[in-house]
Amino acid sequence: MCRNILLALIAPLLMNSSHARAAEDRQPLNARLTTRWAKDVSPDQVWAEYPRPQMVRTDWVNLNGLWDYAIRPKGENKPQQQWDSTILVPFAIESALSGVQKPVTPEQQLWYRRKFEAPALPEKGRLLLHFGAVDWQCTVWVNGREFGRHEGGYDPFTFDITDALIEKENELVVSVWDPTDSGSQPKGKQVLKPEGIWYTAVTGIWQTVWLEPVPHHYIRSLKVGSDINRGVVTVSVDASGGDAVRLSSGDAESPSEGPVGNTVEIAIANPKLWSPDSPHLYDLKVELIAGGRVVDAVDSYAGMRKIEVRKDAEGINRLMLNDKVLFQYGPLDQGWWPDGLYTPATDEAMKYDIVMTKKFGMNMARKHVKYECDRWYYWCDKLGLLVWQDMPSGSAGRDNGSKKNYRKELKAMVDALRNHPCIVMWVPFNEGWGQHDTREVVSWLKDYDPSRLVNEASGWHNRGSGLVSDMHNYPGPGMRPVEERRAVVLGEFGGLGMPVRGHTWQDEKNWGYVSYDTHEKLTDAYVNLLTQMRPLIGQGLSAAVYTQTSDVEIEVNGLMTYDREHVKMDLERVATAARRLYDTAPKVTDLVPTSELQPQAWRYTNVQPQAGWMNEDFDDSSWPAGNGGFGKIGTPGAAVGTDWSTSDIWLRRTFDLETRPNGSQLALRIHHDEDVDVYLNGRQISRARGFATSYKLVPLDHEAMTALNVGQNTLAVYCRQTKGGQFVDVGLVLIEERTEGQAARAGDVVTQPARVAIGQ
Repeated sequence: MCRNILLALIAPLLMNSSHARAAEDRQPLNARLTTRWAKDVSPDQVWAEYPRPQMVRTDWVNLNGLWDYAIRPKGENKPQQQWDSTILVPFAIESALSGVQKPVTPEQQLWYRRKFEAPALPEKGRLLLHFGAVDWQCTVWVNGREFGRHEGGYDPFTFDITDALIEKENELVVSVWDPTDSGSQPKGKQVLKPEGIWYTAVTGIWQTVWLEPVPHHYIRSLKVGSDINRGVVTVSVDASGGDAVRLSSGDAESPSEGPVGNTVEIAIANPKLWSPDSPHLYDLKVELIAGGRVVDAVDSYAGMRKIEVRKDAEGINRLMLNDKVLFQYGPLDQGWWPDGLYTPATDEAMKYDIVMTKKFGMNMARKHVKYECDRWYYWCDKLGLLVWQDMPSGSAGRDNGSKKNYRKELKAMVDALRNHPCIVMWVPFNEGWGQHDTREVVSWLKDYDPSRLVNEASGWHNRGSGLVSDMHNYPGPGMRPVEERRAVVLGEFGGLGMPVRGHTWQDEKNWGYVSYDTHEKLTDAYVNLLTQMRPLIGQGLSAAVYTQTSDVEIEVNGLMTYDREHVKMDLERVATAARRLYDTAPKVTDLVPTSELQPQAWRYTNVQPQAGWMNEDFDDSSWPAGNGGFGKIGTPGAAVGTDWSTSDIWLRRTFDLETRPNGSQLALRIHHDEDVDVYLNGRQISRARGFATSYKLVPLDHEAMTALNVGQNTLAVYCRQTKGGQFVDVGLVLIEERTEGQAARAGDVVTQPARVAIGQ
């Protein structure tokens, strides 16, 4: 879609009876890139789906559509007569789909206004005004009466506006202030001046606004869970009044009742457990009873599943779903769109990303430093996609005000999303972005929502808390050493980039961690990363997150282009490679250990040796002996045993092999900074250029295996360093692929109490 075609889509939005300015007087929007779903957006058809699938009432009024807007200096009163123009809600004002596409600075306020007619209410009924999300601080007036204020850019909130209603047309006014860069609020990747991995700011209403008539006594919220060991679904109700709650399901023999505020359980015979392969959901009806009669009712659903960290049959901590080992693999999902920024054009567009994630052979997504409207998680529940949910990052850690905002909005996130069975992990911090009081935050999260795992921080600072140890490694893959208490995961890797002409945010200066120029080369590189990952699973890796679902602004390292028009790799090949990750983990055995965990002895020299230095019969007795690894302390991921500060180093060590391993693959365990050549019995078996930031497992071809001798063998290494950190350490491992009949089945576990048994 060409860059200015969005004008034709938005032009009808620019007409409003309260404005004399006609569409033809407006300048074309600079729509850099649009999605195919933009054509389905119109003032009377914009996010028309019911916004809260887990607590459904039939009567509601959608307030999405054209609103008046004005941008004024911060602190000024509401505009009286003169408004700037119209804006299409629920798209942020900076987005093309809003019809405005203007920034709002911290020195300004954004004002909204729209008129509405109040729907009919039941006797003594109330009218609730719901906002899906407003970024960041907002104040709401109805017919000139202030009804409340809210701070938090992602969580839904509600006001009871009944007492302000009039019979004729009502006026709703909203003011918004968003400090973005200068604020103390969680804001994810938003900045006023986008560059690199930081994207266009989002200000104001960006999720559905709606009215809901309710009875005098009504259900405010639900807390839905399950216990698969006992075969029950649990629901607790917060209500404005009433005596009791009745819970029923078509899959239960009979309903259950209990007092309002208590947990009500309903038994499910032979429950079908929720998983990515079988995302079964149980329909629920929740009724509120007062004075012996039903006064309110909502429809909901539940998925029965359990997530935990437990040792497998070989004593390695694994992520287990429903008592079975399940390797979790999926993309870093930013949730950004070129035409709507935080808000996709339609519900169908949002669903498309989830469908494609499954088609890529993935079973999980890490929702990155943002959370979505309820319907995104509904589709993950329904289609079967596990979710690791990040807390939007901000400046928390700078001061007490930032910490207070963070804690408040963290609780709001859990409250908003906790009923969704797809969410199996909370990630309170990404890397070091605002990370603070880690152990305290993790402890609070575990206590507040014991139904999920807590990953203390994805990447960077390891504080040893929670049940997940998470590292980032680009392009990777890599892993931290296995632990006695926590499962080991790779929270980010990959980032393989390729711009597709005509489908980028800008024509030049696009960015990726590693860049390729053809579909075939990109596919080969991706498949190679996943091939390297298989042995890591055997060593204890429990999950991995590939960067990323789609390109985002100047980042071009997506599986798809930013407009979702092109899958940038061979879909069949990448899906096949991904699905192999779920096979029974291979057995990985050290043949020649590295010094990663325990120092290993080598002969080494910094002086150019004679020809044949890599051969078995070379005499290295005059070389000094030293423990690996060799390099400078402080080099990322390095375990330095011997200082090496010259430009070149040559290494040799011998090892004995009693019998030739059959049915196995030889692989390197290697960390290098920078260029390295590796020889086995005089034959070169590997050459790597550049540097790594951690140890990697690199499968070798069959020719490397033929270089092994029964008896004594020589491993020789040459490494050259030019600048920055420097380090080299090398080992050999054997990889044995196994069928379920040859090894413990995926799901068989050590007979011991689970450290954590977490139900939903």
